Amino acid sequence: MITIKALLHRYQSGEITPKKHIHDLLDVIHSHSHKAKDPAWICVATESNISKQLNNLELLAKEKTIANLPLYGIPFAIKDNIDASGWPTTAACPDFAFDPKKNATVVQKLIDAGAILIGKTNLDQFATGLVGTRSPYGAVPNTFDPSYVSGGSSSGSASVVARGLVCFSLGTDTAGSGRIPAAFNNIVGTKPTPGLVSTEGVFPACKSIDCVSIMSLTAADADIVLDVMKSNELDRAKEAQFHPTPKQISSFRKPTRIGIPIGCQFLDDGQYQKAFAKAIESAKGLDLEFVQVDIDPFVKAGKLLYDGPWVSERFAVTEDFLKSNPDSFDPSVKQIIQSGAAYTAAQGFRAIYQLKELEIEAKKAWAKCDVILVPSAPNHPTLEDLKNHPILKNSELGMYTNYVNLMRLCAVAIPAGFIDKGMPFGITLIAQEGSDTALLKLAAQWQILFSLPLGNSDIKTSHTELTISINNKDTIEIAVVGAHLKGMPLHSQLAERHAHLIKSCKSAKSYRLFALPNTTPPKPGLVKAKTNGVAIDLEVYAMPASEVGSFLGLIPAPLGLGNIELDDGSWVKGFICEPYAIEGAKDISDLGGWKAYMHQLGGQQ
Repeated sequence: MITIKALLHRYQSGEITPKKHIHDLLDVIHSHSHKAKDPAWICVATESNISKQLNNLELLAKEKTIANLPLYGIPFAIKDNIDASGWPTTAACPDFAFDPKKNATVVQKLIDAGAILIGKTNLDQFATGLVGTRSPYGAVPNTFDPSYVSGGSSSGSASVVARGLVCFSLGTDTAGSGRIPAAFNNIVGTKPTPGLVSTEGVFPACKSIDCVSIMSLTAADADIVLDVMKSNELDRAKEAQFHPTPKQISSFRKPTRIGIPIGCQFLDDGQYQKAFAKAIESAKGLDLEFVQVDIDPFVKAGKLLYDGPWVSERFAVTEDFLKSNPDSFDPSVKQIIQSGAAYTAAQGFRAIYQLKELEIEAKKAWAKCDVILVPSAPNHPTLEDLKNHPILKNSELGMYTNYVNLMRLCAVAIPAGFIDKGMPFGITLIAQEGSDTALLKLAAQWQILFSLPLGNSDIKTSHTELTISINNKDTIEIAVVGAHLKGMPLHSQLAERHAHLIKSCKSAKSYRLFALPNTTPPKPGLVKAKTNGVAIDLEVYAMPASEVGSFLGLIPAPLGLGNIELDDGSWVKGFICEPYAIEGAKDISDLGGWKAYMHQLGGQQ
């Protein structure tokens, strides 16, 4: 069980390599499969496939450098209605399977960022369902209690993240298919604003409102992945987009106004109502203002999704296959999709008009708040509940999710505790289009406040791993020349502050390096030279800006952080020495660097 941030840190510190980690991961996955087939997976990468990906990663690292690969060596999975070249796409219907010619746009972006595809995951067939049981590959068990549904349709994607088999996964989310399984498995489910992320290469459920969703252990990890996946101008030019890409909002006002639904409805024995009230009470430690809002227009809009003509979109994309292969469908999926054939164009237009009217009504709620807070689901059915009421129980789960895409909103489902039965409870933060970045930052603050274990584990992570930096680039480059170099005694001070190596290089030819006397551990002093300057070996690290203050506190006089010119003419912060300290110190400049000097002394290098 490891977050993206933590794994990147382990790679950067040299604690482990991508090759070692990925093969260890596959050993765990295969050991599970040997005991009994794991229904979360439809297919897992072969050894030859992984070797090819790791070789490509090495080439990428040489071409772009590791610092420019935000997902370097990060294992991920994708829902099997998303295309990956060399992997069949089944949409959980074996008779429908086809071999895509290329990767879906989002998959290609992740691979180009250094991610390693581990496998394709199970789903409610044709992404039609919120329960995770409607698949010929088997029902995906809930990771906490197999007598409960896992949630769907992105059931497998949630399961493999909650069990730590990958760092993140992709699902799709049309009516809650990413948020519901995230809530039921104690992970984060991120549903972007429609149009923010490309759906090219994704077999559609409702093409006009489909979204690719992200399953992750933390909102901070989701922020990293979403930043990679966002559509650019070229993506939008290559494919027909149903939605304009909205201007992104990086943060909400302070205090952020949180809308709490009036008369929030629950459909269980009272456990969810208690958990929701507790989550609200706990969040009062944040800089928030709670207001009551009427979400009735939202709920009415949500009913249009399955009790209205949008279900005809599901019928439109499967019509020919349904006619030729009627027995290939899960019975519940077939019933839902077939119902789409009955709607007329007139009914479709009337529904569009109704949706527009409801959006106008919903503006009253948005005038009062920046974010609406809802329970991710009104209850959590068991498999027995579902067996007795297969359509009803599935339909109930969409109470707080169905309307979000229809109204062009973004949402993040986050863990919010456990009910008395030990099952996870989740809440969802919903905001207006373009608020994706701000919403993830808010979700990260809630995760820090709740301090819950990750997925189905007892592991809690640090505030640093849960925190989202501005654009994930809120770092300061620091050059080190001595005891902080990799392999040297003080390197751990960098590692503890999640600094990662950008490059090993040289300074400009304008410095002298001295071995300072009476320092423990031994340290050099770098000074700017008026004449006879040379280039000195150094390493440049990116350190989170929030960590620099504590790092400065560890630097003793006569050393400090100043500006250092590199051999390419750029400038970074770095270790410099006050001139008085070099009087009587040994000039070791001609050796070219501190490691060479330590080697000469018979040191570790």
